Amino acid sequence: MKNVVWTGTWVAERLGVELVGDERLSDLLGLALRRNPRRAHLLVSNVLGKHVPQSPSVVYGHGFALGRRVRELLGAEDAGAAVVLGYAETATGLGHCVADGVGLAPYLHSTRRPIPGVDTAGGFEESHSHATSHLLLPENPALLAGAGPLVLVDDEFSTGNTVLNTIRDLHARYPRDRYVVVALVDMRSAADLGRLAEFATEIGARVDLVTAARGTVNLPEGVLEKGQALVAEHETTEATRTTEATRTTENTRTTENTKTAENTRTTEPADNRPGHPGAARVELGWPRGLPDGGRHGFTPGQRIRLDAALPAMAARVAEALPEGARRVLVLGFEELMYAPLRLARELEQVVSAEVRYSTTTRSPVLALDDPGYAIRTRLVFPAHDDPDDGPGERYAYNVAGAGFDAVVAVVDSAADTPALHAPDGLLAQLAEHTPSVLLAVVPAYVPARPSTERPSMLPEPLRGPAFSSYAPDEVGWLLQDLSDVTLEAPTEEREEAIQSGGAHYAESLPVEYQPSPQYQELFQTALGTSAARIAQAVGAVTELVLAERSPHPVLVSLARAGTPVGVLMRRWAQHRHGLDLPHYAVSIVRGRGIDANALRWLAAHHDPADVVFVDGWTGKGAITRELTEAIREFESAEGVTGFDSEIAVLADPGSCVRTYGTREDFLIPSACLNSTVSGLISRTVLRSDLVGEYDFHGAKFYRELAGSDVSVDFLDAVAAHFPDVADAACAQAKELLATDRTPTWEGWAAVERISEEYEIHDVNLVKPGVGETTRVLLRRVPWKILARAGAGTDLDHVRLLAQQRGVPVEEVDELPYTCVGLIHPKYTRGATGADGKAVTV
Repeated sequence: MKNVVWTGTWVAERLGVELVGDERLSDLLGLALRRNPRRAHLLVSNVLGKHVPQSPSVVYGHGFALGRRVRELLGAEDAGAAVVLGYAETATGLGHCVADGVGLAPYLHSTRRPIPGVDTAGGFEESHSHATSHLLLPENPALLAGAGPLVLVDDEFSTGNTVLNTIRDLHARYPRDRYVVVALVDMRSAADLGRLAEFATEIGARVDLVTAARGTVNLPEGVLEKGQALVAEHETTEATRTTEATRTTENTRTTENTKTAENTRTTEPADNRPGHPGAARVELGWPRGLPDGGRHGFTPGQRIRLDAALPAMAARVAEALPEGARRVLVLGFEELMYAPLRLARELEQVVSAEVRYSTTTRSPVLALDDPGYAIRTRLVFPAHDDPDDGPGERYAYNVAGAGFDAVVAVVDSAADTPALHAPDGLLAQLAEHTPSVLLAVVPAYVPARPSTERPSMLPEPLRGPAFSSYAPDEVGWLLQDLSDVTLEAPTEEREEAIQSGGAHYAESLPVEYQPSPQYQELFQTALGTSAARIAQAVGAVTELVLAERSPHPVLVSLARAGTPVGVLMRRWAQHRHGLDLPHYAVSIVRGRGIDANALRWLAAHHDPADVVFVDGWTGKGAITRELTEAIREFESAEGVTGFDSEIAVLADPGSCVRTYGTREDFLIPSACLNSTVSGLISRTVLRSDLVGEYDFHGAKFYRELAGSDVSVDFLDAVAAHFPDVADAACAQAKELLATDRTPTWEGWAAVERISEEYEIHDVNLVKPGVGETTRVLLRRVPWKILARAGAGTDLDHVRLLAQQRGVPVEEVDELPYTCVGLIHPKYTRGATGADGKAVTV
């Protein structure tokens, strides 16, 4: 039994308010009173980091755990398409943490700070809040326009009005099939419980609810009037008590602040007024161009940049703390919750002091120094960010009297105003209650026009022989050369990190598989038997492109599987039509989109309407969907139009595209190998410490593997059959032009069925088709291979690789693909395959 008084006792006893629900509810919530004409009581969260200073790890952990539950609810595929929306001001940080838990989802929070020149994408009212108007100001207007699930995050789900207002407004503009509502606590009354389901039926969408705890507040008759009277009575008493306490504090703190200033190692004062103890300013070294939060959107790439910068920023704060500090508060500022939280959490890891986190707020709450009341003390100070609603009071709760040896106030630059440093400002108020005040200012991010912010010149494409073993006219790589960087990691470590959500697959590279002599011989045999078949498919898809897309297309292959196909299509156009087509290779990363800088380069040098994206084959169509969404977002953000996101592929066994050479699932020998059949180029890499805002994605050139390179051999072997298959390829293209080629996405449906049948429940771990199965065996930790009964020589290399790795091959009737590779959904280091053999390389 805990000997701790519940921080809702005082209100409950005097107003007859009753908090009922889950056992955890009293740990999560306390009660207080506030000046508000709509609701006298306030549910005070103990784990949100707003009114009650709390361990930053606890605050972050609660939000991240909710995000993980959302990811489990949606499934990995839908979670990868989700957008998270948080509510200002209280849930801006919580929403960020949920977005992290969902799996690096893009994030936006509403704001009460209008920004001149930034268009509003929506707005709504929060009826019970002290400040009601919410604005949505995304930098990228397409952020809310996608078809994926929208996840809405608030600290409490009380009546449902705020959520319904939001969904109603957004659904009218950007309709979608699914919404998920997330809150720390579900506090709906019995009368409100059915409204969410009724509303979902009304709009024709699914609406789910994810919360950490469930309960309700029972309010007696007249509670509002009684609560207002209590607030009026005690505010008068507290005002007198605060004045007397302030006089005493001023006399006792002067000596302590002088001593602390001598011990503080950061010496640049924020305020040098005589008689004012001042605050030491800490220069964080915030990354240039990185948003301070989700007010205008926060992308997964920006989260990665923040992760990389946090250790150095926390080290600067730690260096500035006074010697011997035992208890430190990192104090955020209204909507600026996430950046201070992440900074506090990092600081918690590197200092011996106890670190707590909370933020200032607009909400006026009665403070009472009673163990059974959630708000023991409050600091009152003038608004210091030139708010649109004019000057007014702002508050910091449970800071005074909490015994903090130092307070690190974190504000954005828009709030670093004279009012912050005034005699009655926040810094002066803090200095009265702690020996040391530090000020850290994060640059306030305001979206800028691309023409004024983005460098006008991007580098020219990399070409062989300096980068790749292809001839310089065969392909230009819109990539940066990372050949000198060690990026490879053991396959088991990569698989564990990817499946746990700790890393993205594009942040590292698998160790390059070096084929045995037996496997190299198998590749040569496969090439000999399939070269003519590939040549005909190359001819057919190229003829389709020339007939339907553009008479002078710009081929843009998706590195790296698409690159050999792009080179072959270029060679066909040269052989058959005398055309010298431009060909480039660009990076696209599942979950991160296509390289936007590569698109900018293409738009600057070619007509986007002529660009044709090329890939080797389709599996379940994930990259097809990724490219469609990425192009839509890019064009909305850049004001550039004309790109056609439909991919042209050699083989489309998943029925995901209209432009293809064949829909048969057969062996394309370029899938058998890694870099040694792709110009000695690695998979592409996207990592924040290596790829800056204005850089192309990266890749490595494995010059040391030149002795094993068969890239040009593969191209020459296929192109040698062009004269023989020309008539058949043109006839095939003519037949396809007269055929209904509308994608059926039958591959996606098959993958979902296989996922359920084999209890994997994650379509990302099901890799259909010969090409994708080969990739699983070369790069991932496979569980088993499903092979269509009767499949012939197309699977010889798959069977050999599976034998070498101890992976069982299971023959299956009525499989829509020739084979399917399965990755075990519960991979851990040292896992075994279905046959009990270790699944290691």
